[in-house]
Amino acid sequence: MDLTQGSHQEKRSRSRKMMLWFGIGSLIMSFAGLISAFIVSSKQRRNEDWLVDFQLPDAFFVSLILILLSSLTFILGKRALKQNNMKMVTIYLWATLALGIGFVISQFAGFGEIIATGYNFTGPTSNITMSYIYVIAILHIAHVIAGLICLIVVIYNHFKQKYNSNNMLGFELAANFWHFIDMLWLVLFLFLYFFRYII
Repeated sequence: MDLTQGSHQEKRSRSRKMMLWFGIGSLIMSFAGLISAFIVSSKQRRNEDWLVDFQLPDAFFVSLILILLSSLTFILGKRALKQNNMKMVTIYLWATLALGIGFVISQFAGFGEIIATGYNFTGPTSNITMSYIYVIAILHIAHVIAGLICLIVVIYNHFKQKYNSNNMLGFELAANFWHFIDMLWLVLFLFLYFFRYII
């Protein structure tokens, strides 16, 4: 597809979408590197340095449900926007924001559960397995917070009546990034949950 063709708005839309996908690609490579390091470390483990039967905190299960629900509410919000149903767009955007904040809170509750089992991020009570889980979860939280900032901007622009069925670019970009970080947590969660059964 020739990116030089089309109106100024179409060119702007294509370029911003391409920038988003480049950013997502770099994030995928970053987390793939972390997962690879996790796998390599497990293969080179010593009994005292690696937990074979580690358990994910129950709060991480809750956070998974919350973030998947937030993707659903964002999808419903986009559908309402296509129908110019601004009242429902408002409801779904606020619901997405609340679920996203709930995800972050539940993640920190999960860290509390890890600490309660006796494993800190660093220090004499740390463990390489749990330290990896800390790093993976914290980096993901950082991107969720970035997504929440984008969502707040979308809510602000929505109240400024910037979006409608014919002008959805900012809304779509934020939604695509949000869905990515949601699916990223699903992949990370499933990897961490099932990896302990195959090492």
